[in-house]
Amino acid sequence: MTYAHGIESAAEVVARDVLALAKGEQFLIITNPSGDVMEISRALFDAARKLGAETTLVVQDEKTQLDFANRAALAAFGSEPDACASVSANKMGKDRAGIEKPWIAANGRKIDHVFHWLMDEKKTLRSIWTPGITVDMFRRTAAIDYGLLQRRCAAICAALEGAESIQVTSPAGTNVLVPVLGRSPMSDNGDFTKGGSGGNIPAGEVFISPLPGKSEGVIVFDGSVSLNEGDMITETPVRVTLKDGYVVDIAGGREADLLARSIEAGEKKAREFAAEGKLTAEEGVSYGRNARGLGELGIGLNPAAEIRGNMLEDEKAFHTCHFAIGSNYDNDAEALIHLDCLVRNPTIVVNYPDGSNAVIEKEGLLAAPFGEIS
Repeated sequence: MTYAHGIESAAEVVARDVLALAKGEQFLIITNPSGDVMEISRALFDAARKLGAETTLVVQDEKTQLDFANRAALAAFGSEPDACASVSANKMGKDRAGIEKPWIAANGRKIDHVFHWLMDEKKTLRSIWTPGITVDMFRRTAAIDYGLLQRRCAAICAALEGAESIQVTSPAGTNVLVPVLGRSPMSDNGDFTKGGSGGNIPAGEVFISPLPGKSEGVIVFDGSVSLNEGDMITETPVRVTLKDGYVVDIAGGREADLLARSIEAGEKKAREFAAEGKLTAEEGVSYGRNARGLGELGIGLNPAAEIRGNMLEDEKAFHTCHFAIGSNYDNDAEALIHLDCLVRNPTIVVNYPDGSNAVIEKEGLLAAPFGEIS
């Protein structure tokens, strides 16, 4: 089966089925001037206009996850759009004003980006974000069977609900125990039709935040790794040792050295932000420590995705799982980095408090009943 579509038809599927844009809605696209993301943004712009949405395209220079977004670009969120697409060659960029004067959520949590204030707290915004997307990736992976993806994500989320821990092993040497008691799984299932919902294009993963300071073992990244400067396929596997939930050793070749430098950059930036008053002294220490924390375990579920050395697609590929080093999605171990790294052909076993367990994936293949969902 082939999933390749023209860029225009893929954009129409995303605008209609993923975001459910409607006549008169405000749709904001933030992008960069480079070729692929601009081409995709124009296709989304045209698709949204056909649906009657009032669409605005904002262009800024490419940003890394340690850079600030342009103030004028973030000012567009002041209009409180109904939907947003961040079609970035890398990242949207941090919110300088939000870091210096964060919003306070109802639960007392600080929110340091206007995007997250509108989507996560006010829940008025629905969104897609596509860090590193290419035209080829968009054509191949965006116009999939979202109904099937959503059914599969729902079944795997149900299996993860109430779990005590997750054991992950792999042929390359991964053997790690990830405690998750009390955590709820999340999914990037392509259904971003309601305010407060959002995720990647390509969509296709179920993920969960490990309990901070608890994971133990070894993870061998033999697929690809994300770095502050971009992503790369791991020709030499990267062996990461976790103790009490934090990275204590990184071994391998050049890829391991680059991953270590990216983590160190996240630690250094936390110290700099504290020194500049953008973070409190206590937050500077916490953010720096969490740059070595295990922030995510995710399972790839997009049937059209492949390992291409671009983490946006790689982490959605079948026969893989990924772990992130850095901030988590439960917002209780925040950091300035979130580095996804890929494991091929994992075996993923969910352990429950009553001593029972369930196999999600065995040597890269979805176990019954997940692989049989149609």
